[in-house]
Amino acid sequence: MTISKFTCSTAFLLTLGLLTGCSEDFLEEAPADQITDANFYQTETDAVQATTAIYGELNKEGQYNMAMWAFDMWADISSTGADDGNDGKEYKQLEAFSIPTTNDVANRLWGGSFVGIQRANIVIQKVPGIQNIDPTVQKRCIGEAQFLRAKYYFDLVRAYGDVPLFTAPPTSPAAVNIPRTPVAEVYKQIEQDLIDAFGNLQPAYTANADLGRATKWAAAGLLAKVYITEGKKTEAAQWAREVINNSGKTMWANYADNFKVENENRNDKESLFEVQFVNGRNPADNPYIRNTVGSAMNEFFGPRGANQTPGSGYGFNIPDPDFVDGYEAGDTRKAATIFVPGDVFPDGAKQSAKATGSKLGYNVKKWFVGKVNTQIWDSGLNVPTMRLAEVYLILAEAVGPTAEGREAINKVRRRSFGLPINTASAARDLTTTNPTEFTEAVFRERKYELAFEFDRWFDLKRRGNAYTIQRMTEQAALLKGYESSPHGIPTENNLLLPIPQSEIDANPGLVQNPGY
Repeated sequence: MTISKFTCSTAFLLTLGLLTGCSEDFLEEAPADQITDANFYQTETDAVQATTAIYGELNKEGQYNMAMWAFDMWADISSTGADDGNDGKEYKQLEAFSIPTTNDVANRLWGGSFVGIQRANIVIQKVPGIQNIDPTVQKRCIGEAQFLRAKYYFDLVRAYGDVPLFTAPPTSPAAVNIPRTPVAEVYKQIEQDLIDAFGNLQPAYTANADLGRATKWAAAGLLAKVYITEGKKTEAAQWAREVINNSGKTMWANYADNFKVENENRNDKESLFEVQFVNGRNPADNPYIRNTVGSAMNEFFGPRGANQTPGSGYGFNIPDPDFVDGYEAGDTRKAATIFVPGDVFPDGAKQSAKATGSKLGYNVKKWFVGKVNTQIWDSGLNVPTMRLAEVYLILAEAVGPTAEGREAINKVRRRSFGLPINTASAARDLTTTNPTEFTEAVFRERKYELAFEFDRWFDLKRRGNAYTIQRMTEQAALLKGYESSPHGIPTENNLLLPIPQSEIDANPGLVQNPGY
């Protein structure tokens, strides 16, 4: 599914001011005064449009076009970079663990996620009552809404802790002002949504217009990730095996193939779910916008001033030196993930050994597409949010240093060294049977396999607050004198994002996280 090819009207948005319109400005929208909540949900087209609108927040600033970037820069693999002024102050506040309740990451992640959740709630409520619809499409739409509601809530509960739990559209302004729901109850709903979505979703799509929609394997993979995050290893292993054994998915032989426009939305290959981006659709009169359908990562993460992107690159999200030095010799993921000094750009120029915001000449390469067109924040490279490689690592973590667990992690390791994935390697295979050593190896593998896919902070957090504080204290010492906005040292009171102050002001039922 190319999400940008669909539009939605204000007809299926809440009238409480919770949601904003989702037209992408390149398709005509039906006049709002001719469509109402009462007459919109009548046809299959209505159902599909309403469902498509739920995806619309994924490629905006509240998700993968700004806020989600923070969860690597906040962690121990990268730093804000850019220049020494106010660029990226929202990320620098996180790095310093000096986070105001007005922090832009906290505000946008909260707002964007709840927009998506409320759109999902509307679909789950309205679509079952549509009569003029193919039952298969009806079931699929409900499953997509369940999957996406779970995804948005998974992001929220990991970032903020307790959050308000909405499972139906609020019916009045007062119904919006509910208190925060305990984490365990939110996770229970996430689990149920994904189990239901697995039963409702299709295994694959053949029509080009539907490629990119959530499948049952996206739901199964995310459910395995939810369970491992909760520490429910038996359930995580069960769902990881479901994906591995039954999805028909295979890993790319070449790691870098995961991050190429020409390989997007393949039913047979590694990606289980991708956030869709399309270039060439940003408005010509306002190219500096991250709330349409083009990705800004090519520009923001591109080497600053290198003239390799339409805006010459901003140099955000700089890989930390200890992370770069931690790659094993021969690991092909390094060349696919990071620009290092001497790397040759498409025009023949070379990466500098020192640049503004990157004292050692490191930049993120994973989302680089170069000068794809003249639009400045407008890459069409999708972001895979679940890959088969991660499912193997979830299985390995869940079952430990058993034969099954070692084979799962070793498939990922073999690929990283350019070896046949299913053939044992005496040189590269992990053989330890020590549970502690094996757990460390799995988390290390996640660190390098999923680098700059915006998951590292959550991996630290699920190892416990004490571990996170210790790791970030070590990182602050390692980076002293290296960067202009060094990592601070956290306490238990700033390991969660603050509830946005605007939400606290508007909702007397909300209680702020401790320390803010």
